[in-house]
Amino acid sequence: MAHFLRRPYHIMEKPNLTVDNDMVVTVDYILTLDNGEVVEDTHAGMPMRFLAGHDEILPALEDALFGLAVGDETAITLAADDAYGDYDPEAFEEAPVDAFPANDGIEVGMPIGVQDESGEMYQAFVSEVRPDAIVLDFNHPLAGETLHFQVKVIDLRPATAEELDHGHAHGDGHEHHE
Repeated sequence: MAHFLRRPYHIMEKPNLTVDNDMVVTVDYILTLDNGEVVEDTHAGMPMRFLAGHDEILPALEDALFGLAVGDETAITLAADDAYGDYDPEAFEEAPVDAFPANDGIEVGMPIGVQDESGEMYQAFVSEVRPDAIVLDFNHPLAGETLHFQVKVIDLRPATAEELDHGHAHGDGHEHHE
């Protein structure tokens, strides 16, 4: 019998992973506003998964998560400046109805992608539907709001080479379409 079998074995434990750059982070969270309104609650659906350090979530939210481990819970409050910015009452624009090829079914609150003359894409929200024009709001729906997050880290792992190459986390059934 080989001599090495009599030596004591040292099982290496999985290192304590914490939220850091290039880690795939999965969290459950509840997002509320100052008035207590629940905006999002991932406990009833899909948790949020993101690749830390790759601009996938609000930077101030991500910064507050750095150093947390699986099972850690925290409360994070983001002022409007750290979230979606102040509400801009001038960020509205009227567009002629005929600029929307499929204008049937356009409703207030609906998100619409628009492109400017230079080809830059923006997201706007339908603020008003008139017979001759659609009024677009370029404010994020949460602009001007203080955001309150209750967050629990439920999974952490190093990103794969493919995720790092793509710059985002992949989940179950993730596909890229060319």
